[in-house]
Amino acid sequence: MSKLLKIDLFTDVVCPWCLIGSARLDAALARLDSDIEVEINNHPFYLDPNVPPEGVDVGEMLRQKYGRDPKEMWERVESEAKKAGIDLDLSRQPRMFNTAKAHTITRLSKPNGNQHELANAIAAAYFLEHRQINDDNVLADIAVEFGWDRGDALDAMNDENELDITRQMAVGAAEQGIRGVPFVVFAEKYALSGAQPDEVFDEALRRTIAEL
Repeated sequence: MSKLLKIDLFTDVVCPWCLIGSARLDAALARLDSDIEVEINNHPFYLDPNVPPEGVDVGEMLRQKYGRDPKEMWERVESEAKKAGIDLDLSRQPRMFNTAKAHTITRLSKPNGNQHELANAIAAAYFLEHRQINDDNVLADIAVEFGWDRGDALDAMNDENELDITRQMAVGAAEQGIRGVPFVVFAEKYALSGAQPDEVFDEALRRTIAEL
């Protein structure tokens, strides 16, 4: 008899550590026995809720905030990405964008059963394909690959009511004490914060599944 493992995943698609953490989570899930059914629910989180629609220059923002060459800070992230099998060059995506629309189309994909896959695709488009995910047409192109009608996707990501629900959920996550992402909750019992090493994900899954 199969067991159902529910996972709640808080990420932002412009967070490089989320890209890495999601890859490590997926790798750990792939190592599970075939009798474990996994359901991942993606939740919105804003890495920076004040980013304007046109985005900000990440390198310049880091220079002003830390007074350091951003390449020095990117090296560690890129090194960890490589360990996860991701060829990441953060200098090739100079801007960080507002992610309200990306989160909204991901949130509304829950009935399709592919929230996690869509969120991963948007993150990959941003980090690895260097696409402008603040562009409605770019998001719609991705959404269509995951079962959306193009017109419906454009309407959904521009629906002020849906955008407000997304904002409330992102704010609510921060108010609940989530300060950094990725943040993973296994079966509403155990939580992991950050792009933890593979063995940490494996152990969290082992403990959780033992109690299902």
